[in-house]
Amino acid sequence: MLIGKPKRRTKLKYIIMNKTDLTNEIAAKAGLNKTQAKAALDACLESIEQALANEDKVQLIGFGTFSVVDKPARTGINPATKEKIQIPARKSIKFKPAANLAK
Repeated sequence: MLIGKPKRRTKLKYIIMNKTDLTNEIAAKAGLNKTQAKAALDACLESIEQALANEDKVQLIGFGTFSVVDKPARTGINPATKEKIQIPARKSIKFKPAANLAK
């Protein structure tokens, strides 16, 4: 589902909405000016970022769930030299869309 009228179309046949486009949509739909909409979006994203930094799960009913997952260490291959390298363990963000959004 796409919101609004994004300006760019890529070779991959889908439209990209950037943060400015999203801010403009929030301003239009919530009856806010662009400064207020940007502040609201920044606060929302900062709250999600902080929760994920604390390794909490963020569940937005009807939209989806963000969670932190542990990726184990593994052996990879350097594509330039074909040399085997050890890739360290890390944490990653996982997003699972809500059932109605995934359709």
